[in-house]
Amino acid sequence: MLQQTLMHAVSYTGIGLHSGKDVEMKLVPAKINAGISFHIHNKKSVHVIKPNPHVVMATELATTLGANGVQVSTVEHLLAALFALGIDNVECHIYGVEIPIMDGSALPITNLIKKAGIRSQYALRKVAKIVRPVLFEANGKKINARPYDGFYVDYTIDFPHKSIGKQHYALEITPETFEEIASARTFGFMKEVEYLHSKNLALGGSLANAIVIDEDGIMNPEGLRFTDEFVRHKILDFVGDMAMFGMPLCGAFEVSCSGHHHNNQFLREIYDHSDKYLSFEELAPKERSAKVPYIGLNTALA
Repeated sequence: MLQQTLMHAVSYTGIGLHSGKDVEMKLVPAKINAGISFHIHNKKSVHVIKPNPHVVMATELATTLGANGVQVSTVEHLLAALFALGIDNVECHIYGVEIPIMDGSALPITNLIKKAGIRSQYALRKVAKIVRPVLFEANGKKINARPYDGFYVDYTIDFPHKSIGKQHYALEITPETFEEIASARTFGFMKEVEYLHSKNLALGGSLANAIVIDEDGIMNPEGLRFTDEFVRHKILDFVGDMAMFGMPLCGAFEVSCSGHHHNNQFLREIYDHSDKYLSFEELAPKERSAKVPYIGLNTALA
């Protein structure tokens, strides 16, 4: 399977979840083996951060990356879309300190990537494969990973609120199936939102970019996009958090009641002990699984 990048650069400006101010993001094609990189622009310089589990410096509300005194937050939806659509090499230029929250889902980012187009490159894709079972548990949260030729997620959540309760969803992540979770929005409880606003946090959060729940139920006038939108969004976050590994992961993941912090701790475990849990391989075209059809949008080679 060949590496892929964007056909053209594409940009978007929107509100930031934390600052409540407009921030700009520009996605630019990158060379073979460049990987995904975040270029954080400020008035004086540009700082580059490349994803790996140890650059995650905060997981409250969203995943925040930091290095050498600079940071960028709310990266998980972008990383999930890049992973699901098979983008190996791209520069993500950020003019601010966070990715625009858009509508609280990955659908606008997915559409942005498709608008840019996707092209194959003359190099085989490199992946990290789970080669033995891994059970990672803490504080009622669980990730059970096992070998699998693809990326499969079986996720369960259980919230003590009548509007959520216990939900379960499972799917293999491919460019086609990603549509089942891409439009699922982030969610939070009104009490938490009020507290965060009182601390000048989540200033950009609103009913326009999140599902908000109070004691009586869903506050959003339009309601839910799916009856199980909450667990679908949790899978979306999980995909984005696993994309922090720095290269595509292959495995089957049974997840229960996890979140950004637990996801990152699991990823650090397999990253730091890769000799125990992982093998690193190049995917030749003949190794494409029948379960995971290869689709390249605008697949001109370059």
